[in-house]
This record gives sequence, C-alpha cells and structure tokens, in this order.
Amino acid sequence: MSTKLDRIKVGLDLPTSDRTGLGWSELRDIAKLAEDVGFDSVWLDDHLLYHMRGAAEPNGNWESWSMLSALAACTRTVELGNLVLGMGFRNPALLAKMADTVDEISGGRLILGVGTGYHEVEYNAFGYPCDHRYARFEEAIQIVSALLKTGEVDFDGRYHKARECVLRPRGPRPEGPPIMVGTKGHKMLRLTARYADMWNVYWTSTNNSPDGVPPLRERVDEACTEIGRDPATLERTVSVLTAEPDAPPWWNALPTGHSYKPLEPVVGEPAEIAGALNAYRSEGISHVQVSIDRVSTGAIERFAPTLEFIRKGAQVPQDQPR
Repeated sequence: MSTKLDRIKVGLDLPTSDRTGLGWSELRDIAKLAEDVGFDSVWLDDHLLYHMRGAAEPNGNWESWSMLSALAACTRTVELGNLVLGMGFRNPALLAKMADTVDEISGGRLILGVGTGYHEVEYNAFGYPCDHRYARFEEAIQIVSALLKTGEVDFDGRYHKARECVLRPRGPRPEGPPIMVGTKGHKMLRLTARYADMWNVYWTSTNNSPDGVPPLRERVDEACTEIGRDPATLERTVSVLTAEPDAPPWWNALPTGHSYKPLEPVVGEPAEIAGALNAYRSEGISHVQVSIDRVSTGAIERFAPTLEFIRKGAQVPQDQPR
C-alpha cells in the first residue's frame, strides 16, 4: 500500500491513553474524519500502562491491536499501523498471523510497526519479561519477517520457537504488509536494515525538528551499508508533535525510564505547519506521523487546510521561521 508520492505523506497518530478521555466511538469518528480530509495514514500508540515522572499513578491505555482491527473494518483508504508495537507483548508467530489477518480486513492497508519496547512498568504489571529485550527482538523479527514474506518458518531459539510453522490463509499481499521498525540504536538499526521495509523514529529523538534527522539518517545509512543493502531501499519515517493552542505542555514531563530534551510542538498557521512538515522531506523523510495534542474532530477540521497546503507543495514564507 505504501507508494511513492511527489509530496510527503502525512499520517495521524491517535492516542490510546485514558489521559485523553477518548473511547472507541471518538477514536472511530476522528479516524474516519482524518481519512475524509486527506490524511494518508492513521496510527495507534501501543502501551498497556504509561507512568509519567512525578505522577501518582500510571495512565492506562486501550489495547491498540484490537482498536486497529476495528479501524481496519470502518475505514476505506488510509494506511493503518502501530507506532510501534511492543514486540515483547505478543508471540511473534501469532503476531504475523494477526498482521496478515488485519491486512486482509483492511484490503492491504496495514503497516506493521514494531519495536523492542522500553517502559518497564507495563512489562512488570502485565507479566512480560523485560530482560534481554534486544535478543528477544532479534529472534522475534526473524520469525515475523519469514512468515510474512515467505509464509513459513522453522525456528528454534533461546526465547522463541516456531517449528514448521506456516501462515495460511494468506492476506491480500503475497509478501505480507510492510514491516516498520522504530529505533535509533546501532544494533537495532542493523536488524532494521536486514528485515524491515521502513524505519521510524519518534519526535522525542529528533527534538521535534528536521534538524534532528541528519545524524539519525547517517546511522540508518551506515547500518544498511554494513549489511550490504542500498540505503535508498529503506523508507524513512518520523513522528512529529503538534498541539492545539489550549493543550497543556505535558510533553516536557518526562516519563519514567525515558529521557529527552525539552521541546516545542509545531504550531502556527496552516501554511507554516505545512512548511515545517515539508522540511522533513528535504531530510529524506517520506512519511510523517503527526500527533495533535488535544486531538478531536474539531482539531482534525482545523488541520485540514495544512494538508491542502502540503498537497499544493506549500512552503513556509521566506520571512517566517520554521
């Protein structure tokens, strides 16, 4: 489903946290409106619990794969993905089957976004092992990739097994949905270069600015070169934070187990926001996933002119800062 365009693709990252107060009906309506106004994709965060530093208790989250499956059935054109799935939360062979099934439901619109996960609170709370996350992911991605791309795997590892496993029936794409890995570490980037179709990094790692992309892009290129892959064959994606004027600045309240520099969301008039997003394309990014804090159907309607500027190739006016 992922295709080359003469403009940057723009997705919407929908929150699953109970901090937002959004339930299924609201998320459904926001996603359908996002499709109608021209977003290219819709994404869901994947957490079970999320404890912000200084908070008395963690936030809860809807289970994202269930929500994504429902969105696959009630949307028509947008690509759908998780930003990104915690691989440790799901058996890898079953995850491949789930992915092919959702790809079938959506008519070939799924992007399977995966990562190691990092937030120890939720692993402990739900009884998942949090040790050796890289080693566990290294085995899991081999199983998922083989099943989606070839339909079969026979794997016997330290943490995962899938013996004489076959994927039947198959979804609408012979080699399955594209795999996207969210990471920035060298070892994980090598796995990304070996097994993924797309790479993603979150706005916390770029300081929410195109200026933060080049050093990360160089790491991705290096990883591709090390395994003998043409770097141009790995699609690059980045998430970007925007905010409504009345949104409280929660993004600078560090979550436990995760640190980043204070940052500012992208704000301004539609032409300015469009220019700020277009600036990522000049850094080799083909697809951005936009988080709109205080997201609602009204916020989507207010964002629609930004998408129109992007479709028309809008740039920030020369006298306007990015």
